[in-house]
Order: sequence, then structure tokens, then C-alpha cells
Amino acid sequence: MSEIAGAGQLPVWTRAALDAPENDWLADEVPVALVYNGISHVVMMTTPKDLEAFALGFSLSEGIIASPGDIYGMDVVHACGGIEVQIELSSRRFAALKTQRRAMAGRTGCGVCGVDQLGEIGKPIAPLPFSQTFALAQLDRALSQLKRFQPVGELTGCTHAAAWIMPGGNLTGGYEDVGRHVALDKLLGARSGQPGWQQGAVLVSSRASYEMVQKSAMCGVEILFAVSAATRLAVEVARRSNLTLVGFSKPGRATIYTHPQRLV
Repeated sequence: MSEIAGAGQLPVWTRAALDAPENDWLADEVPVALVYNGISHVVMMTTPKDLEAFALGFSLSEGIIASPGDIYGMDVVHACGGIEVQIELSSRRFAALKTQRRAMAGRTGCGVCGVDQLGEIGKPIAPLPFSQTFALAQLDRALSQLKRFQPVGELTGCTHAAAWIMPGGNLTGGYEDVGRHVALDKLLGARSGQPGWQQGAVLVSSRASYEMVQKSAMCGVEILFAVSAATRLAVEVARRSNLTLVGFSKPGRATIYTHPQRLV
């Protein structure tokens, strides 16, 4: 049995060969707890790589921190059949977290499981500025590069990807995970430390749920391209937050749901 980061091989049987098992690649999925100043805040099922980027992106997109500087330290520790990312928050941010902390045990990147009140689902988001533009002619170039950032997905067919598109259409970075929200958090975390990634847009290989829009807007992303459809709630959140939301992003095709003035 062999392994790579985020995947391993197991014997499987196929419809055509029930008597002859063959090794196949499967994506890893493990519980990852984000622990802030010694208190476990959330457990997510994720692909166990790029966890520092995930923790940083989750902290930003959930409003736990306002900038990476609010985190003083971070350690990834294997424990209790899973992984803990132990995060040291500033005292001010930790005090704010304690006042609104929720116990949220999520399945494969679910961002709603365990929320105590329905009113907690939507977060107030400051309207985004209109400082970005993107030429739709460059979208096909970005789409052709997306699989470069899914090495586990290429082996297993089991991951989503989130990548950053520069205005010229090149993808400068991307992350994958079994959970589409987690892949996006990883990207948003990495982007926060890359000054050159401020111009451009996010491309995700999945549908666009309301939470994908909310996370993007919370981190100042003005344009979000999704390979699949958007939900109606996602469109409503995008409209309110001034985010340009594009679905069915495929070669030669795009459906623009909100704020088309950013696209040329």
C-alpha cells in the first residue's frame, strides 16, 4: 500500500472484475479541530494537508480575526484520532470569540451544522468596493489550469479546488480538499499573506452556496467564479454584499448572477 499527502491506496473491486481486486487511490478525510487559546471551536472533516492555510482562512472568513496579525502562533498536532490546529489568538480577539462562540461539528466542510440559532447563519458583511474588473475572455485560460492544483483529485476524483485568478487569466495558486468550503478557506488563508493576490478573482470547482459567497466577501474578494450553479440564497448574499457572482463557468460559457459591471 502506498500513500501521498492527502491520499492512499486500498483494494477495490469493479463491476467487471469481482474476483480480482485492484489497488485504487482514495482521498483522506480526517477530523481537524481548530483550537483557539486552548478551547476547541470547531471540528471539520478535511483532507489533511495545507492545514495552516485552512486555519488562517477559516479564522478570516468567519470573522474570528480581522487580519493575520491577530494570530500570534499556530501548531499542527496529531492527537485523539485526528488533528488539532492549536491557534494562539490576541487577547482582544479571543475575548470577542468567547462572546459569540458556537459549537459547530461539521461534516465534510459543512458550515451550518451545530449553529444554535437560525439568525447566526447570515453574517453582516460590509459592502464591497467596485475596484476590480475581469475580462471574461481570460476565463477559459484559468479553467484549463485548474486541475494543476488537484493532485489528489486527479488520483481519486474526490476533491474540490479553489484557485486565485490573476487579471491575465493565469492561476497563481490553488488548494484542494474533500470539502469545497475547506478548499476555499485554504485559498483565502494563503491569499492573506500574498500582496500580489489582491487583483483578480476566485475560481472554485464546485457550486456556489451562500457560504462560499459569504466567506469570499468577508475576505474582500469582489469576483467569484463557480464551475457549477449558484443557489438563490447565494445570489441574494452576493447582491447585498456587492460581490460579482458567476456560475456555470465553463469554456465558452458563463452565467452572471450579480453585479456584471465588473466584467468586460
